[in-house]
Amino acid sequence: MTTSSSITDHRAASSVGIVEPQALHFADALTLQSGATITDYTLMVETYGTLNADKSNAVLICHALNASHHVAGVYADQPKNVGWWDNMIGPGKPVDTNRFFVIGINNLGSCFGSTGPMHSNPSTGKPYGADFPVVTVEDWVKAQALVADRLGIQQFAAVMGGSLGGMQALAWSMLFPDRLRHCVVIASTSKLSAQNIAFNDVARQAILTDPDFHGGDFYAHGVVPRRGLRVARMIGHITYLSNDDMAEKFGRDLKSGEYQFGFGVDFEIESYLRYQGDKFSDYFDANTYLLITKALDYFDPARQFGGDLSKALAGTKAKFLLASFTTDWRFSPQCSRDIVQALVSNQSTVSYAEIDAPHGHDAFLLDDARYLNLVAAYFNNIAQELS
Repeated sequence: MTTSSSITDHRAASSVGIVEPQALHFADALTLQSGATITDYTLMVETYGTLNADKSNAVLICHALNASHHVAGVYADQPKNVGWWDNMIGPGKPVDTNRFFVIGINNLGSCFGSTGPMHSNPSTGKPYGADFPVVTVEDWVKAQALVADRLGIQQFAAVMGGSLGGMQALAWSMLFPDRLRHCVVIASTSKLSAQNIAFNDVARQAILTDPDFHGGDFYAHGVVPRRGLRVARMIGHITYLSNDDMAEKFGRDLKSGEYQFGFGVDFEIESYLRYQGDKFSDYFDANTYLLITKALDYFDPARQFGGDLSKALAGTKAKFLLASFTTDWRFSPQCSRDIVQALVSNQSTVSYAEIDAPHGHDAFLLDDARYLNLVAAYFNNIAQELS
C-alpha cells in the first residue's frame, strides 16, 4: 500500500471536457445466452483520448447497474451531467487520457440510449416492454467485442470495471483471453451471495407488484411504476453504504428535531433514501432494472465447472489487478480474495489491494487517495509497456 508521502491528489487533474456520444448500429442478429436473438440494435458509445497508430492503447470501461457510456467529461448542453467515473478518467488522472484511448459502452437493455425495453421492437413496431430478452454479463461482453471490432481494436491494453462492471471485466478475460492484456476488477465478485440475490429479488418484487407496471408494458398506458422503482432504489442504496458511513452521515438525527408519531419521515436517513428513490424513478426504466439485476444474479462462471473458479479462469492470459474495500459488505473483500486465490492457483500474474475505507460498496466511485494512486500506478506500468 502506498505511503502518505507518495499520495497524489488526482482531483486537481483536468477533465476531458465536452464529450459527444455516438450511436453504433448493428444489423446482424446477436444470439444471447438464453438462445434468444436480437437484431437491428444500437449501442451508445463515448471515447476519450486518442487511439495510437497500432491501436494498442485502448482501455474499455464497463459500467455498473445505474451507470452508462457517459464515463467522463460533460455534455455541451448539460454542463452538470458529469461522467460517473470522471474522478478516475481524464488528462493526468489514474486512467490518463493523454496516454490511453478510453471507451465507454452502454449495455444492451439499458435506458441510456442503447437498445432496451423502451425502444421499438422491429417486428411489432411497439416498445419491447416485457418482451425484451433477458441478457447476461456474457451477452454484454460479446456485444462490447463487436464494438471493438467496429473500431478496429483487436486487443485492449486493459478492460476495467467496478461492481457489475468488474464482473464484465472478469468475463472478458475468460471469453476473449487474447483480446486484453490487463484485467482490472474493482469491488466485484465472481458470483452473488444468496443474500445479494435476495436483495435483488425483493427490489424486483417491488416493481413487479406496482399496479402501474402493467406486466412490463406500462409505456402503452402512459405511466411509470414509480412506487416500485423508489422502493427498489432504496433497497439497493442501503446495500451500497456501510453502517459506519450511514452513522457518520445521518446517525439518528431527526428531520424536524422531534418525533412526529406517524409513518412519514422522522429520521434524516429516511429523508435521504426517499430522495434517492424519487430521483431514481425520474430517470431509470423499470424493465431495465429487472434485466440488470437478473444479469447480476446469473453471473457465475464457475457454475459450468462444478463450482471450481480455478478451472473457470484456467484459460485467462491477462495480468490482473483486483481491489476491494474493507467496509463493502455487498461485495466483501472475501469475494475478491476468492478470485485472487483462483488466479494464483493458475499461476496468473495478479496484484491485489484491500483498502481500509469507510464508505462501503460506493467507495469504488469516490476520491480515496490510496485507491486512486493504486490505479494510477498500475496504469502507469501499462503505459510504460506501450512505449
